[in-house]
Amino acid sequence: MKFMKLGTRPDTFHTQEATRTVISETPSDLIIKINNITYLIHKLQFPVVAKCGLLQRLCSNHSSSNNNGDEKIRIELHEIPGGGDGFELCAKFCYGITINLSAHNFVSAFCAANFLGMNESTDEGNFISKLESFFISCILCGWKDSILTLCSSVGVSEWCHNLGITSKCIDSIVHKILTPPPKVTWSYTYTRLGYNKKNHRSVPKDWWTEDIADLDIDLFRCIMLAISSTCILPPPLIGEALHVYTCRWLSDVVRDTSTSDNVEKNRQIIETIISLIPPDRESVSVSFSLRLHSLANVLGASQVTKAEIIRRCSLLLEEATVKDLLFSNYVPKVDDNGQCLKVDDDVDLVVGVLESYLMMWRRNNNSDDDHVENEQLLRSIRKVGKLIDCYLQVVGRDRKMSLAKMICVAEALPDLARPSHDHIYKAINIFLKEHPDISKAEKKRLCRVLNCQKLSPELRSHAVKNERLPLRTVVQVLFFEQEMKGSKTSRQGVVEGTLEEDEWQDEMRSEPKERPGSGDPMRPWTQQKLRRSESTRSSRPNGKEDQKMKASELIKKSIVESRRKVVVHKGEERGKS
Repeated sequence: MKFMKLGTRPDTFHTQEATRTVISETPSDLIIKINNITYLIHKLQFPVVAKCGLLQRLCSNHSSSNNNGDEKIRIELHEIPGGGDGFELCAKFCYGITINLSAHNFVSAFCAANFLGMNESTDEGNFISKLESFFISCILCGWKDSILTLCSSVGVSEWCHNLGITSKCIDSIVHKILTPPPKVTWSYTYTRLGYNKKNHRSVPKDWWTEDIADLDIDLFRCIMLAISSTCILPPPLIGEALHVYTCRWLSDVVRDTSTSDNVEKNRQIIETIISLIPPDRESVSVSFSLRLHSLANVLGASQVTKAEIIRRCSLLLEEATVKDLLFSNYVPKVDDNGQCLKVDDDVDLVVGVLESYLMMWRRNNNSDDDHVENEQLLRSIRKVGKLIDCYLQVVGRDRKMSLAKMICVAEALPDLARPSHDHIYKAINIFLKEHPDISKAEKKRLCRVLNCQKLSPELRSHAVKNERLPLRTVVQVLFFEQEMKGSKTSRQGVVEGTLEEDEWQDEMRSEPKERPGSGDPMRPWTQQKLRRSESTRSSRPNGKEDQKMKASELIKKSIVESRRKVVVHKGEERGKS
């Protein structure tokens, strides 16, 4: 940080109660009041009035209205930009007292000097010319000096805008950001985890993101728009700057929701951040997009903002993980004591993203939900299907998870999204285990989404013994098991019959021919073999009828056996109690 020293006299200002006075043998004759502070200064002995055009006019007006020139003049300057600090810097310059100008106090001094009219037309070598020289030669040439100057301009933003401070600082900052990293020679802040400047000689591409994160959201927006308009930096780098700014200001958003002012400020931040995201798909990660979606919901962002971030999340949904979906749903709730509670599994946000994804997917898919010609679309919907089913396995463990939400998410996906129903079966089993009080009708309603034919053999065996499932689902699994066994048996029977016929035909070919007029061309043992094969084929039972009979018998036996086990188990528990 650069400084400029003006004046040579020691500081003679001292405070007594709420009054600032200059130590001098001459009594003060000018009283200036700014807010709650009163300044007692000298009108004639020191060139305070001579260097301030505004004070010259006010003092001359006061003298013309009062004939007694010895009376002290009282002036109120409550509207002076920079407040008492800015005025005191101007007063010290007039007294010749040493002052150290820097990026921290430049704005207040420059705005106050312009308000007081301390220009060259009032007095040669005045304060404004000194400040302008320092601004151009020191502040605009420095990286952090320009940022600190902008940070200190928040309270007097209108004055800074009119005086050109804001635009010149923004231009200087943007120019440095667009400088290639190998040419960066100034100091910057970079505190990423695992980064060590000693071990990294090259400058990181995102070296500038942490420093500009200290700016107010309006100034940050101006800089990001200026950078994006040049089309020089890649979209992921702009997205990284948005991520750093969000972490800087909205990391503790739950604690900041206590006052309406904080909520309004944070709402403005989240809406601005979402509006600044580049249109490119790779500009922000899916985890950051989902976090923005959660924050927009928490802070009550506009419907336009919510719709935009939901659309962005849906574009990246296939790249998400279950952890991303859980992290995105950090929704604060407040209990009776005013304490914030963490509810991780509010699935409403995920449902909104899933519906948006499915709408986009169906728009891109020209055929119906049961047939997809595009392999990329098929892979995408199956990735999302597995993601949602694994997500349901996690949220199903929450006792507060409602059946309606579970069914809503499970049924949202088309059948094509689940080539296997193993994951959704596990989710249903976990939900039934954690919610033992739901009724039989509710169990049937939940298990309606399950297709027993798409279960693996291991899970079909598990489902047959699963007492949590409704009886109807168990029967469906058993019936499909018998169908599988019956079809396998019928295929084996067809193969055996074919082999017998092939064997008989081979024997017929190998039989020697009878001479003409020798009688029956077939020998007796050959005729017996033919009759035996025909009787075997005719006596073979109908595969479908036998399959249904066996399946129904086994199902009845299984149901009776399972019910008997339940009765015996309940009887043992009663005996123990």
